[in-house]
Amino acid sequence: MINNITSMDTMRPQMSVAKATPSLSGMSMPAILGFKTPVIGQKATLRTKKIKRSDNIVIVGEIDDDYVDEVEETVNVKREVDSNFFSSGQIIVPVKHKIKYLKNCYIIDYIQSPKARCGLGSEAIKNLAEKVMFDQKAQGRIVTFSTPIAKESSPALFFYKLGFRFTSPLANEYMEECLKKNVPDIPAQTGMMYLPKSRLHKLLRYGELF
Repeated sequence: MINNITSMDTMRPQMSVAKATPSLSGMSMPAILGFKTPVIGQKATLRTKKIKRSDNIVIVGEIDDDYVDEVEETVNVKREVDSNFFSSGQIIVPVKHKIKYLKNCYIIDYIQSPKARCGLGSEAIKNLAEKVMFDQKAQGRIVTFSTPIAKESSPALFFYKLGFRFTSPLANEYMEECLKKNVPDIPAQTGMMYLPKSRLHKLLRYGELF
């Protein structure tokens, strides 16, 4: 468990705390409402692989700066010109533009839980986040691709609730709108998703964000 508490508010009055006493009946305490405890012995199946910077994976869309190396490269582009001066009607012009290459990270290829909505999938992602955070090369970077398994299902909502975000701002806005309106069946969303560092820390502190 990671403890990120760095300071205390000493101006507030200290609240009295009741000390625990041994139970006379010896009965165990009931489970805390809202806390999901995975069934012992059951685990979600999670497949991941490492992505290297040398793989030169180009990122299109918006993503945190610590996920990419932005490199300025020169690309030859064809431009239309006056055919009276150039017989081909085209010339090749070198154009400089910036390309975003994905840094070392982990990519989630597949996740499946033996039982739905019991916290097993979330626990698997949290365990992966802890591992990746301490990986000196990956430094907490995790990506995945939301691809519908069936026509009516998509892992997008599961990852979104855990803090992952699309590289497409429009997709993120749509997900937020659906959550605010409590849309029961969110249409399948496809595209690349990543876990921002700020949301990684929240995931490790609190488990499920929603």
